[in-house]
Formats: sequence, structure tokens, C-alpha cells
Amino acid sequence: MTEFKVEMTNVKKAFGPKKVLDRVDLSVKKGESLVIIGGSGTGKSVTIKCIQGLLVPDSGSIKVDGTEIVGMSERQLEQINQKTSMLFQGAALFDSLNIWENVAFGLVEGKKMKKSEAKEIAIEKLRQVGLTPDVANLYPDEVSGGMKKRIGLARAIATNPELIFFDEPTTGLDPIMSDVINNLIRDCVTNLGATAITITHDMSSVRKIADRVAMLYKGKIIWQGSVAEINSTDNPYIQQFVNGRAEGPIQMEIKS
Repeated sequence: MTEFKVEMTNVKKAFGPKKVLDRVDLSVKKGESLVIIGGSGTGKSVTIKCIQGLLVPDSGSIKVDGTEIVGMSERQLEQINQKTSMLFQGAALFDSLNIWENVAFGLVEGKKMKKSEAKEIAIEKLRQVGLTPDVANLYPDEVSGGMKKRIGLARAIATNPELIFFDEPTTGLDPIMSDVINNLIRDCVTNLGATAITITHDMSSVRKIADRVAMLYKGKIIWQGSVAEINSTDNPYIQQFVNGRAEGPIQMEIKS
């Protein structure tokens, strides 16, 4: 059995003349929390979409649990993706469903579970992210942004996934709520024994939830290492990004 949950080898993806991924090599061990960092437009979201099979790379290999997914049929991909989940940047809750129905969505629609059983699991998952059962019958427009993130996280872990994607999990949150979400992500992933792939530019999130960090720049992985190595590396790209400096090798395109 492979020790890797995800393996990307020599993956290329372009949209017209724009190279978004340029020979990306990236492996994620089972049970590992990998965080991909990089500025806007560097290919972070495209990387995740390729792993999920939502985008097909122009060339290269992507394996999940040792199985090649590039070229898979839609039905085969559905079977792979039943073991995965995602916390979306804006939580992406369904306005027409109440909170417990949102959390239970994957159980009812994906696993065809009875609603009564799914509701019990949903309320337990809400508890795990620090929300009481009285929240269950509210609707998304009745809760705060921080609560929506927690609800999105509860939905992401409801099916006990093996692989979870986190898309900018702390965007739009204040520093305290960001720390709460980071702690919850760390705890949930640890308790599930799941593999996690997160994309973010929030360095406090990186330090809290990552076992390993990879930096994308102009479609290439230019650095990989542990969280501890971020502080000691002499890589000028990492140094500039981590410290948020305008001056350095990362050139921003600023249009007047």
C-alpha cells in the first residue's frame, strides 16, 4: 500500500496562453496536513480542482491512494470523491436548508441516510465545532460569519472523510475567530485521522494547522518544508511572503 494519499507528478495546466501549473510535483502522506501558500493567481485553487477531478490537467499524473485519476470516468471520480470533503471559502451553505440539513447534506444526498439518523449525526458534529443543538433549526441568514464557518466545518467532517480540502478557511474572520477555526480544523483532522490540504495566505493559519508547507509561485512549487523550516529558510521567496514585504523576488503586477 502506498504511504501517500495524493501524488502529483509533472502536472501541467494552462488556460489559453497562460500557464497556471507548470510541472508541479507534490505528494501528501496519509494523515498529513499540507498547506499550500502563494499569492493570488499562483495556481493554488487550480491545484485543488485538479486533485478533485473538477479540472483535467493538460499532462502529468495525479494519484489518490495510488490510483490514477487523470482520465477517469465521471462515475469512477464520484467513488473517489465520496471519501473527500471540502470547507469552502464562504462556507457555501444552502440558504433554503436549515443548519442541521446543511450539515447532513452529504449524508442524506450522498450516502442516502435516513433524515432522522442524519440529523443525530449533524447535531453531534455541530457539538464538535462548539455549537449547541439549538442552532440546528436556524437558517444560514440567522447566524454570524464565524458560525457559518463552523457549520461549514461540521458539514465537511460529517461523512468522516479521508481527505479534506480547506479553501482560505479564515478569510473574512477577525483574529480571535480565525484562531478558533484553526484550532477546530487541527482537532477535527487529528480526531478523524484524515489527510488535509489547505490553501491560504494567512500565516497564522499555516503555523497552526500545517505539518508541511509548499509554496506555489508562477505555477511551480518553489519550496517545501516543515512549519519550523519556514522561519529558518534562507529562501528569499518564502522570506518575502512570510514577512509580507513589498520588496523582494516576488513581483506584483500593479496596474494603475
